[in-house]
Amino acid sequence: MIVILAEKPDQARKLAAPFTHSKGKGFLHISSCNEFPDGAKVTWAIGHLVELKAPDEYNAAWKKWDIESLPIIPESFQYKVTKDKAAQFKIVKDLLKEADQIIIGTDPAREGENIARLLIMMAGCSNKPIKRLWTSSLTENAIRKGFSELREGSQTVNLFHEAQARQISDWLIGLNASRLYTIHLQRKGFREVFSVGRVQTPVLTLIYNRQCEIKHFKSEPFFELVAEFSVTHGKYTGKIKDRYPSKEQLYEAVRPHIVPGKESYDGIIKQVEVNEKRTQPPALFNLSGLQALLNKKKKFSPKEVLETVQSLYEKGFVSYPRSDSQHITSEEFAYLKDNLKSYQQLVGISFQPHRLEASKRFVNPDKVSDHYAIVPTERIPGSTQDFSDMEKETYEEIVKSALGMFMDDYIFEETVITTAVGEVDFLTKGKTEKSIGWKLLYRTDPQDTDEEDEDKALPRVNQGEHAAGKVQVKDGMTQPPKPYTQGQLITLMTNAGRHVEDKEMREILNQSEGLGTEATRSGIIETLMQREFILVKKNQVFVTPKGEVLCEAVKGTILSKPEMTAQWEIFLKEIGRGNKKSTVFIENTKKLCYKLLEQASDDMGRLDVKEQIAATEQADYICKCPCGKGHITDRGKFYGCTEYQNGCKISFNKELLGKKLTPNQIKQLCEKGKTNKLKGFISKKQKPFEAALSLKDGKIEFIFS
Repeated sequence: MIVILAEKPDQARKLAAPFTHSKGKGFLHISSCNEFPDGAKVTWAIGHLVELKAPDEYNAAWKKWDIESLPIIPESFQYKVTKDKAAQFKIVKDLLKEADQIIIGTDPAREGENIARLLIMMAGCSNKPIKRLWTSSLTENAIRKGFSELREGSQTVNLFHEAQARQISDWLIGLNASRLYTIHLQRKGFREVFSVGRVQTPVLTLIYNRQCEIKHFKSEPFFELVAEFSVTHGKYTGKIKDRYPSKEQLYEAVRPHIVPGKESYDGIIKQVEVNEKRTQPPALFNLSGLQALLNKKKKFSPKEVLETVQSLYEKGFVSYPRSDSQHITSEEFAYLKDNLKSYQQLVGISFQPHRLEASKRFVNPDKVSDHYAIVPTERIPGSTQDFSDMEKETYEEIVKSALGMFMDDYIFEETVITTAVGEVDFLTKGKTEKSIGWKLLYRTDPQDTDEEDEDKALPRVNQGEHAAGKVQVKDGMTQPPKPYTQGQLITLMTNAGRHVEDKEMREILNQSEGLGTEATRSGIIETLMQREFILVKKNQVFVTPKGEVLCEAVKGTILSKPEMTAQWEIFLKEIGRGNKKSTVFIENTKKLCYKLLEQASDDMGRLDVKEQIAATEQADYICKCPCGKGHITDRGKFYGCTEYQNGCKISFNKELLGKKLTPNQIKQLCEKGKTNKLKGFISKKQKPFEAALSLKDGKIEFIFS
């Protein structure tokens, strides 16, 4: 019997869809067919059914957070079945035990391989014949083709070794560094737990560095000289090349040709340059590119984009989402060309294709490793009406990027006029659109309008022509850099090498994917948010006081630098290719744990965090306590006063008669003495009721209308 192992139930249904099949308990049964003469069973994981054991499952003493027990390094690493997924694991295990051959049909990437191989290992079936389904699309044609071209399991087993090295090493670094810094910081007065990670901490540091840059930025004045020129056929504005920190220095630079107090001058057209310029259609999308673009245009979070494109992939409408490639092969190009009219109808844009031959800018098999770029599949929806708004926006962007391959360049003329007043040159740039080309795809959406695309046509002028000029000084202030947006964070992680001063390290980073992978970057942002290291306001990312503390604590250590994680990713890729050993990688991680332990002990003695303690405590304040001395804060199971140890007894349970009380409702009680009317209370007779709450002598009472 053949057993096909999928990652999720939806994926299992897709793998079975091209064949006649029936439902079983926890699996689908494919009837006898050409691909499976004796039939097959498709079963599934629910994400990770298997996980690494917790420290105390190796050694009970490791449950307590104690610096003396660090670093925690088990002799050998062991796995367990995730508690709430035990029932599905039993179904999978029983089917794998029966199997004569196993086909891995999980996502074709490192983590997909890990999910499947761990299940096979835990079921005791690693010695059975294993094949690998490898397809970047879940359309019926692609699935049939994939099953007819199965890879040998030995061809992809190194991806499992890569995933194991990554998983175990992240466990070692995350567990030991988190305990290490948490214990040290709690000794200095903090109450929080500080999570530290190989990727998340360098990313947090990059955001913190930008925040420090903004905080310490000193705005300075600048002055520049501009002129409005009148010529035979109209007017235009020019300005000199340099800015100056004062008016005096500006006039010193342009004297004697331009002097204070005089506005009108005679100018002459010194030079007119007209050059035709072209902008090629944008590259096809990898995941990071799609996330960055949709965050910029639509303010979708990277997590939302990944979930949306994953949903479209599982429905069979787009190719594999976690791709790092921006190229396709001639096979994808052929079906995209065949369906050109249908894609045009979907986005409501009609055009005659400029080219029907493959361009190396898009079609290059040498630049496609495991997966090609994210493109629409040959499965085309009748319309996008059944899509969610986010699915529609995402799908249309992917379709437009594919259509761009068949369109001409955007062509424009750039005109540069140099106008001389004496020996002072004023420069003017203008632009005239000659051919809209691929930009036709984006002109229907106001959010796609680029200011640079707006025509800035200049009047016709000739060299040597007279120009009457009105000159004035304009002043301004230098502006600090802006906080990163979520989309910019994705780009920042992708291009982390730009933020490294050391040339050799910068080259290493540029060879790698940067920080994290296409599959993990949005998750890193979400993790930093969940652990309250960053917060997002109007799509801009800010480091919290808690995050600032951690950045100061790891400052100067390898944990704060993007080089380490980039080097890890390079090494991990080599494991996946079979060129490096996972055992070497894990041993190096163990050595790093010892090094961190030694370095943190030295660094923490010098760390002064009094200001940060005050800031984090203040950030936790809900409101002033009615006692007048302290503040009400979240104490975990209840809300209580910071002056509790000094005698204040005011506290509030988080739940009252089945109703959870929010911090905002507690704030209303303390500041106004009562809340608005609240729903959701349950009486002793189990009947729902609504009431306002009031505070009298530190105790809550109900107010009924």
